[in-house]
Amino acid sequence: MKKIQVLLPEPTMARLRGWAKQEDRSMSELIRRATESWLDSLPDDPPLKGQGPAPPTFDLGGIKVPLEDLREHAYEVRETH
Repeated sequence: MKKIQVLLPEPTMARLRGWAKQEDRSMSELIRRATESWLDSLPDDPPLKGQGPAPPTFDLGGIKVPLEDLREHAYEVRETH
């Protein structure tokens, strides 16, 4: 096991102490069990950083301008605006 330091608000600590005393267990054991229970409810592998849900996609209809004419059309539209 590895040792870590966790800071908890005093009201949370008081509740944790109360439960530890009620169940005759250490606060460390209660925290370990709670952490394991929470981790068991999650997928095995966390998503990689920056890989959240897929962005939405939209169907904007068919192609209006053939690819070979796209550059010419873009400059025409810019000149008229």
